[in-house]
Amino acid sequence: MALAVLLAGVMRLALPTELRLDDARGVFLVALVVLMAALILGDPGRIDRQKTWLRVLTASLIGLITVVNVGSSLRLIVGIYHLDTFTNSARVLLISGGIIWLTNVIAFGLWYWDLDRGGAAARAQGLAIPPAFVFPEMSNAEFVRPGWYPSFVDYLFLSFSTSMAFSPTDVSAIRPWSKLMMIAQELISLVVGILVIARSVNILR
Repeated sequence: MALAVLLAGVMRLALPTELRLDDARGVFLVALVVLMAALILGDPGRIDRQKTWLRVLTASLIGLITVVNVGSSLRLIVGIYHLDTFTNSARVLLISGGIIWLTNVIAFGLWYWDLDRGGAAARAQGLAIPPAFVFPEMSNAEFVRPGWYPSFVDYLFLSFSTSMAFSPTDVSAIRPWSKLMMIAQELISLVVGILVIARSVNILR
């Protein structure tokens, strides 16, 4: 989870200035590092402490990544529509679109990980909270360790599959909020992907 957060911050440094929303000095990355450090100090090792301030801090961290990436997505869409200078290079467009797309995958993977069954700490403690996602391991318990519960990698895979296939794959969303979040993720990925590819093809043609 920490590596995914840091990757989202480092990738942003490769975006053109127009899409970084004037974040020319890496303020976003610094903010992520500070928030991650606070979370690790508050709950070192396995995430299994149920404290309100840790949940709020985690949600703030994920919210920051989400808001900043949505802002870059909107700026990219507007830039393509108005044919801004930075959209005249297919290479810049493809790299920027890829970074925004991958950051979107990370952001939604983090949201799924943080919200499902009360969060990572609640899952680690085995609290009986109804799930929002049904993983295949839940119905194939003989193939996993006793007491299995989904980790961040499982939610990251769910997020990646959702952005790639624009539909559920082997994981089923069974709560209204999880279905709505998947719809939002698919919509962002679809719009960004179509516009970036279409503009890039138009430049190279």
